[in-house]
Amino acid sequence: MTDLAKLELDLMTALGGATTSAEVEAIRVAALGKTGTVSGLLKGMGAMSPDERRERGPLINGLRDRLTAALTARKTELEAAELDAKLLAERVDLTLPAVPRRRGSVHPTMQVMDEITALFAELGFAVAEGPDIEDDFHNFTALNFPPRHPAREMHDTFFLTPDPETGERKVLRTHTSPVQVRTMRVTPDRPPAGWIAAGREPPIRIIAPGRTFRKDSDATHTPMFHQVEGLVIDKGVHMGHLKWTLETFVARFFEMDAIEARFRPHHFPFTEPSAEMDIRCDRSGGELKLNQGDSWMEILGCGMVHPNVLRACGLDPDEWQGFAFGMGVDRLAMLKYGIPDLRPMFEADTRWLSHYGFSPFVAPNLATGLS
Repeated sequence: MTDLAKLELDLMTALGGATTSAEVEAIRVAALGKTGTVSGLLKGMGAMSPDERRERGPLINGLRDRLTAALTARKTELEAAELDAKLLAERVDLTLPAVPRRRGSVHPTMQVMDEITALFAELGFAVAEGPDIEDDFHNFTALNFPPRHPAREMHDTFFLTPDPETGERKVLRTHTSPVQVRTMRVTPDRPPAGWIAAGREPPIRIIAPGRTFRKDSDATHTPMFHQVEGLVIDKGVHMGHLKWTLETFVARFFEMDAIEARFRPHHFPFTEPSAEMDIRCDRSGGELKLNQGDSWMEILGCGMVHPNVLRACGLDPDEWQGFAFGMGVDRLAMLKYGIPDLRPMFEADTRWLSHYGFSPFVAPNLATGLS
């Protein structure tokens, strides 16, 4: 038996004994790879004499062609067998129930709204609501806005078409403060009770969550947003009560033992004195850390209810005092849960909601934790 015949017999025998496509590939590399036995014979043809090349060339090329065909056939055969075995082993029983998928999430704004409601309910506050479309009296006049205040202008507020009979222009409420007015007013012409805030006699302790509308649009402002405002009316109420209430709320909201806060003088038409509440924070490194660093971040506005507001609601400011506060729910959600941009919160993208959303089966409460 010649050397070529013995080499071919050895390769074909090894190929016939291969049981996997990986073993076939190993034989191919050993024979036809750059340093393979058959490849070496093909390279050696250049050193042969013309007579030797004429005699052995066809034999070597024939060996290469037969081996290539055998390798391809054996590899195809084994790959088909491997695929059949894989399909048999990975067969899915379609009679089994599907893996359950989470369907739906609670929006971060609604989650934070529920968290705020749970916290103030613990402090004895009730929830009051009012209409999204308001009249000038409840949205501006009763809240001590002067006649030419910028908020009464078209560039700040969404006005509806004037009533053809009365000429009155309704507005999309710019804050939830009208709910405070509707809660304090106890008059014969008060709108009927229902989901709209019903007037009641003091003492009063309510929060008013809801949608509000202003002509703003950027990374931290949208034309529609959500607010929660609070109102306390009683005898002997002072700024100390306001500070304790808000410091207690903010600490519990961010789930901390205490929060370092300061109150800066400010101006709101409906409160006097007025203040903005800041909390100490560190914003370095792209992460918000509370009670650290030298930065201060404004988080809400507040103040003592202006005597003119009390009078407009039929209450005697010499007998009743109170405080009010308001905060943006969407921005609180951004701060607490690390949401960088306000605008996607209103874009109805289910991918965004699946990332930032909350389980609908775990309601915020103080016993098991807000978030």
